[in-house]
Parts: sequence; structure tokens; C-alpha cells
Amino acid sequence: MSNPVYLALDLPQLDAAKALAQKARAHIGGVKLGLEFFCAHGHHGVHEIAHLGLPIFLDLKLHDIPNTVAGAMQAIHVLEPAIVTVHASGGRAMMEDAKAAAANGTRVVAVTMLTSMDERDLQQTGVAGKAHDQVLRLAELAQTAGLDGIVCSGQEVGAVHRQWKDGFFVVPGLRMAGHGVGDQKRVVTPRQARDDGASVLVVGRPISRADDPAAAARAIEATL
Repeated sequence: MSNPVYLALDLPQLDAAKALAQKARAHIGGVKLGLEFFCAHGHHGVHEIAHLGLPIFLDLKLHDIPNTVAGAMQAIHVLEPAIVTVHASGGRAMMEDAKAAAANGTRVVAVTMLTSMDERDLQQTGVAGKAHDQVLRLAELAQTAGLDGIVCSGQEVGAVHRQWKDGFFVVPGLRMAGHGVGDQKRVVTPRQARDDGASVLVVGRPISRADDPAAAARAIEATL
């Protein structure tokens, strides 16, 4: 992948999302469309963004019974996404069915632990132990289920990469050095994540909220 940066178009307005992607397109490798965008614009919105000619990452974080998730995967075949997410906590059977139902050429990756969570949040869900250990457990489960890779924070990607040599690793929650972290709790810089084995770097607010999104995307690209 020549440019691993995927711009998170977490915007409810379709025209604004298209304009932002157009501004940054020369300095990104793809776009990530999340739940907010998909709920607001559905298949039509994805097709509109796809016209820009960039790979599409559908970050839907599917989590339901295996049959329902498989049906959802089949329903998005027509969108030809490069990457789709499911939740690893849905279990092995759900992940197996998601991968089996995915279109050829679509990578299915499992979300392990949201980057907005830390160990205190994890404990409140009833899971004891360290975030690092939980991510490694779920990564192993995703690998066993035959998925292409996982989503994890930059703090864990190095360890996961050592455990899963040929995995495909998506790292969100990235911030440039010296920038605020907002609602993210387990953050690293794009360069650190890439050096530790990240395949895709998801960047949102550092580009979307910049005065000059193109310049911000170019500055991130230059660090890689």
C-alpha cells in the first residue's frame, strides 16, 4: 500500500464529506465511512464517495448473531468495500460467517477494543486485566476465525504484529505529536503506528478539523 492513510469522513453531511475527501485526496490512500455516515446516507452515500476513485473502508462494526451479520455482509457486496469491520467480541462463529459472506477482495477485520476505552472502562464491562492482554486475546480469536486482521490502538499493534506476522492491522485514534487527544485514550503518532506494523492508519480530526485539510494530510504523509 503506497499510502496507508485513510481519512475518516465522520460527517453527517454528504456534500461536506465529498468536499473534504476531494481536498485531501492527493495525500491519502483511502476513506473511512463510519456508522454515522452510513446511517445518514446509506448505499447512495457510499457510491457518491466511491466516485472519487479512492478505496472505501466501511467501518460498520457489525455485531449480531452470525446469520444476521452474514446477511449484512452480503447486502454490502454491491458497494465493493476494500475493508469492513465486525466486533471480535461477537465470537468466533460470527466472525467466520462474516468472512464467508464477504465479497471477494474485501478484507474483514475485527475491532478488538475501542480506542476511546482504557482499562477502567474494560473492567466496567466485566473484563478484568489489562487492555493489552484483552486485545491480544481477541486478535488470536480473529485469526483463528480466519479474518484478515484486526483494529487496535497503536499501543498494541506492535505486540499483535509479532503474534500474527501476516495480519492486516488497522490503527485509529492517531494524533500528531503535541496535538490534543480529545476523547481518545490510547493514542500514538501515525509514524509510530506504521513503524510498529500498522497496515492502515485511520486519521480523522487532525485532517478534518484543520484550517487546511490538504496541508494537514500532506504533513502526516510526510512523516511516514
